[in-house]
Amino acid sequence: MKTKKLEAVGYKIELQSQQSGDYISLTDIAKYKTKENPGYVIQNWMRNRNTVRFLGLWESLHNTQFNYLEFEAIEKESGLNSTWKV
Repeated sequence: MKTKKLEAVGYKIELQSQQSGDYISLTDIAKYKTKENPGYVIQNWMRNRNTVRFLGLWESLHNTQFNYLEFEAIEKESGLNSTWKV
């Protein structure tokens, strides 16, 4: 695994390259909004219906064991003010 650092708007963002592909740190990107609590930014992204749909599309393309039925229930609940039970 190779690790690199990108710089955007004065923030360093980690990029990892593996055989399976490249991965970028969402936490490092979220620090642009708030250095103290980047997790809150990510929580908001995860509540967004468009983010959930994107993740479902990505999983369907890259995960041969993707469970469409389970995902459908998660997608249906996305964007609503409720707590997910896993």
